Amino acid sequence: MTQPTRSAFSRRDFLRISGAGAFTLAVAACGAPAQPSAPAAGGEAAAPAAETVLLRIQVNPDEESPVFELFKQNHPNVEAEFISVTGIDHEEVAAKMLAMLAAGEQMDLGFAATEATQLYAGKGLALALDDYVKANESDMKEYFADVHPSLNEAMMWEGSLYQLSRDFNAANMYYNTAAFEQAGFGHPDSGWTKEEFYEIAKAIASQSGSQKVYGYAWINRLWGSWMPWIFVNGGNLLTEERAPGGEWLWETFYADDPAAEGRGGGWRWLAPQANNSANVEALDFMVQLFNEGITPAVELGGGETLQGFFTSGTLAMTPAGGFWSGGLANAGMANGAFDVQLFPNWKNQRHQFGTGALFIFAASKNLDTAWEYYKFGATREAMEANGIFNPVTITTPSRRSMCNAERFANTGPEHWEVFYATLDDHPDTAPIPAPPISNPMTTLFTAYTARAMSLEMTPQQAMDGLQKELEDLYSREGAGMYKLE
Repeated sequence: MTQPTRSAFSRRDFLRISGAGAFTLAVAACGAPAQPSAPAAGGEAAAPAAETVLLRIQVNPDEESPVFELFKQNHPNVEAEFISVTGIDHEEVAAKMLAMLAAGEQMDLGFAATEATQLYAGKGLALALDDYVKANESDMKEYFADVHPSLNEAMMWEGSLYQLSRDFNAANMYYNTAAFEQAGFGHPDSGWTKEEFYEIAKAIASQSGSQKVYGYAWINRLWGSWMPWIFVNGGNLLTEERAPGGEWLWETFYADDPAAEGRGGGWRWLAPQANNSANVEALDFMVQLFNEGITPAVELGGGETLQGFFTSGTLAMTPAGGFWSGGLANAGMANGAFDVQLFPNWKNQRHQFGTGALFIFAASKNLDTAWEYYKFGATREAMEANGIFNPVTITTPSRRSMCNAERFANTGPEHWEVFYATLDDHPDTAPIPAPPISNPMTTLFTAYTARAMSLEMTPQQAMDGLQKELEDLYSREGAGMYKLE
């Protein structure tokens, strides 16, 4: 598979995907997952075979090629074929990948963001990395010491680790500095509230002038969207809990990190709770902003339209992650023309995030070589060379050491520290709900969101309808999704 084509906002341009029926076909086509050969003792990798090994990697070649060229310097017998699978979002890419696998396509490594991590793991398509990581403990300690534990917990499923987080994006609040200044506002405090947000957004949207300026806007999808308001209002679409297990990871690599306390074997998203009062209240607030002319009509799709609003000065605020700073810089927006702050506090200030990385296909016939490349890709050297971080940073590095003043000196934002502070200062920050059936779930979520925002339904009616459909979805396809005792 390949990542979605990277436009300014393609990092998290989620829409919807239908057709969970392809999942079973994909599993059948791959057959029983191959087992890795035992990693060499003492953290030493098995010696590469003398013959040429071809790795087929579903990834954007423009981004990954520099990493592979570095790897090849010490592994001259390894070649790579990059398979580019494009889509408007990570879910569409995953659907295309499943269809390719069902047709007999063979892959060694692929890319998955939070939206598809549990999909691939839950269907047995991705390889658990536990044994490889344990056998390479000495090599891996530096990586884990540099990456916040919440990011790798989101890469786990039922006690096992399936990916090593490479980049992430939390839903922070971007704002147009000129729009703020013209309305008499400065940089918000880190603990600013929903009420303060509303006052700013309303004041900006109420300004007279020949050109309408919207105080706030968002895209109808899963990540970003109005989901941040659900989180800060103490809600979630699905009942969440942590799976048991994972002690091997936390006790070996995060033993001295207070942020690792209480973590488990990955997230479970169980019974739907779409129509709980916190969710309905959050959607009601979004409808209020629309009715008052503070936000424009909300549409499905990517962020290109919002980019136009933002760069032209007709939009003051929008939820986005580190990827937006690179996108705005590439669009010609000067350093200082935009900035970022934590998402406003409502009942709490819990943020949502999504993370992503390569994964190894369980059916790969080159598991040991795939691991060697995978392990190298997690090093600081390899990540610095990756096209998503160089020459312009178009997503937030998972490595803390790579989030520094030098990285954002030319492109901004001024308050770049917010990106990692979202994890450090708010330990309850968590991934978007993305169970193995997240594709059809997202289709339902965006459909009922659209009905509420078009005023076809009240927020309560929309969330009641979503709740019923999610319950039906779980009853049809959710059984056995997690290894519940």
